[in-house]
Amino acid sequence: MFSGTFLNKKILIYGLGLSGNSCLQYLSKKSNVKVFDDNNSQKKTKHKKYILSKNKILKEKFDYIVLSPGIDIYKCELKSYLLKNWKNIITELDIFYINNPSNTKITITGTNGKSSTCLMLYDIFKSKKLDVRLVGNIGKSPLEETGIKKQTIFIIEASSYQISYSKYFKTDYGAILNLNIDHLERHKNIEKYAKAKVKLIRDQKKNKISFIEKDSFLINRQIQNKNVNSKVVKIPYNKNGFFKKNIKNNYLLDKNNLNNIHFVFKISKIFKISNNTIFKSLNYFKGLKFRKQTIYKKLNLEIINDSKSTSFSSTSGLLSSYKNIYWIVGGLFKKGDKFTLEKKYHKNIKAYIIGLNKNFFVKQFKKKISFKYLKNLNKAILTIKKDIKKDTKNKIILFSPAAASFDQFKNFEHRGNCFNSLVKKSVFHAK
Repeated sequence: MFSGTFLNKKILIYGLGLSGNSCLQYLSKKSNVKVFDDNNSQKKTKHKKYILSKNKILKEKFDYIVLSPGIDIYKCELKSYLLKNWKNIITELDIFYINNPSNTKITITGTNGKSSTCLMLYDIFKSKKLDVRLVGNIGKSPLEETGIKKQTIFIIEASSYQISYSKYFKTDYGAILNLNIDHLERHKNIEKYAKAKVKLIRDQKKNKISFIEKDSFLINRQIQNKNVNSKVVKIPYNKNGFFKKNIKNNYLLDKNNLNNIHFVFKISKIFKISNNTIFKSLNYFKGLKFRKQTIYKKLNLEIINDSKSTSFSSTSGLLSSYKNIYWIVGGLFKKGDKFTLEKKYHKNIKAYIIGLNKNFFVKQFKKKISFKYLKNLNKAILTIKKDIKKDTKNKIILFSPAAASFDQFKNFEHRGNCFNSLVKKSVFHAK
């Protein structure tokens, strides 16, 4: 489908990442599309014919400006131009919505576990043989989907960046899984971050449904006395015992996953999916690469690659689920992040700090847990290898950096692959 909204319109796509490339491919056949990217190397790509210089853009008037979520409007080359033309800014999600307004959309956002929660729901819906598509921040653009029918259901992972820039996108079911300190380098403070997330709910229509944590003070404060049209369902985390009884998949039994399964269960029941179908799917759930992924398990040693972790809140569920943890942590810390793990778990942890932000992590751990600084990942693994030689107890080597990867790696995938490679070269033999 291609809505007349964009037919023959003059459109600027800002950002040539995954999102920008998908939008270009989708719009260029029927719209007059130009592209700009702050990264000079992108200007030499196969899309060179669409590239417009900054000076020419400043003289142009576009019907729409499609802004990639990775662009910080306040720290980009076209800052003044974008602020002046704010009303014309849209996103990939807006284009998708305008072209597919009647399809059922389930949109998941939150700080931790969005991707895994989306995949859990997707697997459950697929097991019922529903026509369901998994799209958004999880990797595939909704604009790349073909063969869309009236009954096609979209499960969408959305970031705060995508939500805050969107003008037209609306979801039938919206879930804010959790809210912890993250992305403050963009949103400035936790209140603005919460506001960006809650926009997903405020943009819903009257007969739609939203899901939030019952006890989330920040989210509840944002929707209080606000113009929220949807039915708000507040999720209490009261089914842990029920889930632990029915879920035999150890991957899902840490605190973060158990909390998010409350959302998965509630949404699945709205679609009249039986408990048997839900738990059968969850018990087969494999998870995503670099998210709490066990890469080695033999005798009394388990090695977990959780490279996706970029904050303390995303790691805390694992730290509170195991004993005798050799924890590799470090990288570029998130603004406002704090190590607030309950004191009763501190004795279970030995931390091995890597990366450039040594002083931040030392300050967080001092007088709480034991730690060493090893600068890089290879040295951390070699040191742990020595330290565990005389440890006969069950033990976990946990690579959960609780920080961004860009000080030493391209991204969390690169970081995760490096860890797997180094483990494989050591005395351990990863799968």
